[in-house]
Amino acid sequence: MKNKVKKLREQFGLTQAQLGQKVNVSRQAINAIEKNKFDPSIWLAYDLAKFFNMSIEELFEFEESERK
Repeated sequence: MKNKVKKLREQFGLTQAQLGQKVNVSRQAINAIEKNKFDPSIWLAYDLAKFFNMSIEELFEFEESERK
C-alpha cells in the first residue's frame, strides 16, 4: 500500500522518531511504513491521517484487492 507519510513528515519538519512519538509507535515502524514494507493497522492509519489532518484515503493509496 503506497502512502504519503514520508513526504508529509518531511513537510512537517519531523524525524521518524518524532512522528512515531506523536502516534505512539517506534521509529522503525514509521520507517517500515514509509518504505511500504509494513501496512499499518486501521487504528495506526487513522492516527497518522488524523495527525496530518486528512482522511485515510488521502494518506494511503489502496490498490485493487484480489479478494472479491
